[in-house]
Amino acid sequence: MIPKTYQENIVLPDGRKITIETGKLAKQAHGSVVVKMGKAMLLCTVVSNYESAGVDFLPLTVDYREKFYSAGRFPGGFFKREARPSDNEILTMRIVDRVLRPLFPKDYHSEVQIMIQLISNDSDVMPDSLAGLAASCAIYLSDIPFESPISEVRVARINQNLVINPSRDQLNESDIDLVVGASENSIIMVEGEMDECSEEEMIEAIMFAHESIKSQIKSQKKLLKAIGEKNTREYDKSEEDDKLLDLIEKKTSSEFYEIGKMGLKKEERSTKFSEVKTKLIDSFNEDEIESQGHLIKKYTDLSLKKSIRKLVIEEGIRLDGRKTDEIRPIWCEVDFLPSTHGSSVFTRGETQSLASLTLGTSKESNRIDLPSYEGEESFYLHYNFPPFSTGEARPLRGTSRREIGHGNLAQRSLKKVIPSDCPYTIRIVSEILESNGSSSMASVCSGTLALMDAGIKIKRPVSGIAMGLITDNDKYAVLSDILGDEDHLGDMDFKITGTSEGITSCQMDIKIKGLSYEILSKALNQAKIGRLKILDEMLKTISTPNNDVKAHAPKIIVRKIPNEFIGPFIGPGGKVIQELQKETECTIVINEDPDTEQGIVEILGTDQEGIDMVLSHIEAMLFKPEVGSVYEVKVIKLLDFGAVVEYCEAPGNEVLLHISELAWEKTENVTDVVSLGDTLDVKYFGVDPRTRKDKVSRKALLPKPEGYVDKPRKTFNRNNNRKGFNKK
Repeated sequence: MIPKTYQENIVLPDGRKITIETGKLAKQAHGSVVVKMGKAMLLCTVVSNYESAGVDFLPLTVDYREKFYSAGRFPGGFFKREARPSDNEILTMRIVDRVLRPLFPKDYHSEVQIMIQLISNDSDVMPDSLAGLAASCAIYLSDIPFESPISEVRVARINQNLVINPSRDQLNESDIDLVVGASENSIIMVEGEMDECSEEEMIEAIMFAHESIKSQIKSQKKLLKAIGEKNTREYDKSEEDDKLLDLIEKKTSSEFYEIGKMGLKKEERSTKFSEVKTKLIDSFNEDEIESQGHLIKKYTDLSLKKSIRKLVIEEGIRLDGRKTDEIRPIWCEVDFLPSTHGSSVFTRGETQSLASLTLGTSKESNRIDLPSYEGEESFYLHYNFPPFSTGEARPLRGTSRREIGHGNLAQRSLKKVIPSDCPYTIRIVSEILESNGSSSMASVCSGTLALMDAGIKIKRPVSGIAMGLITDNDKYAVLSDILGDEDHLGDMDFKITGTSEGITSCQMDIKIKGLSYEILSKALNQAKIGRLKILDEMLKTISTPNNDVKAHAPKIIVRKIPNEFIGPFIGPGGKVIQELQKETECTIVINEDPDTEQGIVEILGTDQEGIDMVLSHIEAMLFKPEVGSVYEVKVIKLLDFGAVVEYCEAPGNEVLLHISELAWEKTENVTDVVSLGDTLDVKYFGVDPRTRKDKVSRKALLPKPEGYVDKPRKTFNRNNNRKGFNKK
C-alpha cells in the first residue's frame, strides 16, 4: 500500500526551498517528518510515554546524529559504525533542546525523546540549521501537548547582507553567525559568534531571522491543517493543593525575604534557607509528611522563588546585596603555573577559573570528522567543571554535554581575536575551581589573560558577562553578572562576550515563553557597560600581550619550500627529517599547501640553536649557485680524481672539484694542492653538458702560468675512433 503523504514548501528570501514531508517514514513514532533542502534530508521522530516519569521536571531528550552513509562515507574506527556523538552533534542537541523546552506544559512530566538524523547530506547545506524546524514540526503534528510551533534558523552577514541558512562556504566569509530560535511572537534562544559587531547590528540580525522563522511556523500550521485537526492527548497533571501552598507561603515567605536582604555569601545563605525549610517540616506531623511530603518540598521551593523574585522587583536588592547592574569583586593573576606556556587565574565573586595554555604545531590541531564537514581547528578551548567547585561530591562520568557547550561558547568568544597568521595550534583548558554563576564567562576572561601571558598577539582582549531576568507581569529587572541561584530562580541566562569594540559571541536561554525586543535591547546595553567594567579590571593585571613567548615555551618558525624539495627533505622512509629532529631536538612538521602545492615546514623548539640548525639545513637544500659566481667552499672529502667540497654558505650542499680544475699545472695527487678541511674559492660554471653534473673550478680564479699552452682537444670520428688512428 502506498502511504498518503503530505508536503509543505518553505521559500527562503533568496529563493531556495525547504520541503517538509510527513506520512511516509517512521509511522509508529508519535510524530515523524522529513525536512529536505537541496539534497540534504533530515528525518525527525518524536515519542513520548503516556505515563508520567514520576519526576518534577520535563524529562526531555534530544538526540541529533549525522549518519556517515548520508555522505557516502565509512565511519572511522575499528568497528566501522557510528558510536558516541561528536561535540558538534552534542552542540546541536543543546540548541534544539533549549528552544523547545519552555513550550511544553510545566506539569507535563512524561518522558519525551526526539531523534533527528541526517540521512542524506548536501555539501552546500548546513543540516544543523534545519534541526529545530524538524523537531518542532514532528512535535506539532503529534498528540503531545505543546504550546505552539517554533523554528530555528541560522543568519549570517556577508558583505553587509543578511542571509538565512547560508552554506559553509558563505559562512566562512561572514562576520555574523547566529542561530536564532523563536515562536511566532517572541525570541526564545540565540547563540552564535560575531566579529566585534555592535548591539544594534546583533538585534537587526535577530529580527531578520525572526521574520524567516514566522514564515516557517506558518508552513507548519498549513501542514497540520492539511492533515486535520490535532488531537492532544490527556495526561496526568501534577497534584495541587492551594490551601497547602497558601499555608507554606504564610509560614516561610517573609523569612525567605528577610534572609535574601542580608546579602550573605552562598554557603551562609544556603544554611539559613535550609533552617527555614527544616523549621517548616517540623511543623507537620508524620502522616502529613508521608502523604504530602513531595508537595511540601515543591511549595517550599516555590515560596523561596517567589520571595526572592519579589525582593528583586520591588526593592532592586539581590541575594548577595548587589544592585541589579552591579558587578561582583574581581581579582586576576597571570603566569600562575610556572611550567605552562601561558596561565591565569580569574576570580569574580565566588566563581573562579584557572586557565592554562599550550602551544603546538599543526599536528596538534583538533580534527573534525563529520559527514557534513571535515576540517581542523588550530584554536580550541576545553572546559572542566569538577564537583568540588560547588562543594559537592559526585561521581565523574566523563565529559558532560554542559562542559562541551560551555567550552564551545568560550572558544567561539575568543577565536575571532586570534591573529590569522598565528603559526601555533593553541589549546586552552579552563578548570573551574569555584562556581557560583557565570563560570563560562569566567573562562573567557581567564582565557584572554592566558593568551596575553603566553605572548599571543591577540587583536583585542575579550571579557564576558552573564545577564539574568526577573519578570512579574509588566514589571521586570535585568540583572548583571548573575549568581547560580539567580540563574535557577530567574527567567533568563544571557551570556555576552566582546572586546572594547563589539560583541564576539552570545548565548541566550530563557525559561519563559518568549522575550520582547525591549528587554533584549536593555539586556544587551546593560551587558555592554558590565563587560567593559570587567575588561578594565582585567587590564589592570596585564594590559598588552607579552612581547614574546616564555623562555621554556616552544618557538615556531614556518618556512615554505618548493614541492620538488618535499621528498628530499623528508628522506627515504622519513630518515632525513627524523635524524634532523633527533639532532636538533625540534619538532618538524611538513604539510602541502592545497592551493600552491608548496611544502609548509613548521619548526617547533625551545632551543634557538636547534631551530637555526633546521633553518640552515633548509637553506642549504634550497641553495642554487649562479653561473659565473664565486663561492667559498670547504674540503670535506679527498678522492683520487678530485675533492668533494661543500659551500660554506650552504653546509651539506656538496659538489665535486675535479683534479683537473685544481690548478693550471698538471696535478698528480689531489693532496699536492688541497688538504682535508681547507677552505678555498671556486667559480661555478653550471651543469657540465658532458658529465651532467655541477662544475666548479679553482684554477679559473688563478692566473695562467707564463708560457702555458692549452692542450688540443681530443676529437672522435663517426665510428668513435680517434683521428689518425687506424683500427687493425
